[in-house]
Amino acid sequence: MLKKWEDLPEDMKCPAVREYYDILAGRKASLFAKRVFDLIVGLILLIILAIPMAILAIMIKLDSEGPVFYRQERVTTYGKKFRIHKFRTMVANADKIGTAVTVGGDSRITKVGAKLRDHRLDEFPQVFDVLSGDMSFVGTRPEASKYVADYTDEMKATLLLPAGITSEASIRYKDEAELLDAASDVDKTYMEVVLPGKMKYNLDSIRNFSFFGDIATMFRTVFAVLGKDYD
Repeated sequence: MLKKWEDLPEDMKCPAVREYYDILAGRKASLFAKRVFDLIVGLILLIILAIPMAILAIMIKLDSEGPVFYRQERVTTYGKKFRIHKFRTMVANADKIGTAVTVGGDSRITKVGAKLRDHRLDEFPQVFDVLSGDMSFVGTRPEASKYVADYTDEMKATLLLPAGITSEASIRYKDEAELLDAASDVDKTYMEVVLPGKMKYNLDSIRNFSFFGDIATMFRTVFAVLGKDYD
């Protein structure tokens, strides 16, 4: 649920964030329904996906050395840091031998990892983060701390809600890795070109936030994964 304005982190208590805060403050019923939905559906999915996730874990271990999960630090509600659960799709210690974002044809991606990424199966374990409250099924994708540190005041409004597994920005930028493939400076291109574009969709989603809007985004995500183009 939404914190009181006076309880927000000091760097979020600015006019740019207040606009979005007031919108969400008027939609507390939808925020409550969103959390209840996350808990109920999260528990159901955990039961359904238990065996498939166990099989994927074995495939990952057989394919390359390293842990099953990728636990990079990310940022969620009110700037809280947490370690995200994702199936590892790259070689061990990939974040130490490259950028925090992935480009198309990235040599760090494993054979099994490439297949998991193609169908977004690497995100199955994020159901644990949804149940813990660090994430939601729909919301701004959780960014690495170094990118959040450079957020504009308006971008900080996305931290009013939990980070999400999917979002309108995720749908529109589903080929993000390919967009960054030709960049000479991946981090700079991401911060100056890709992230601002994604944030326009993220902020629009907060302005138009509703529980049923989140449900629609989930369906749109499924269709996008199956090949539908929303551009």
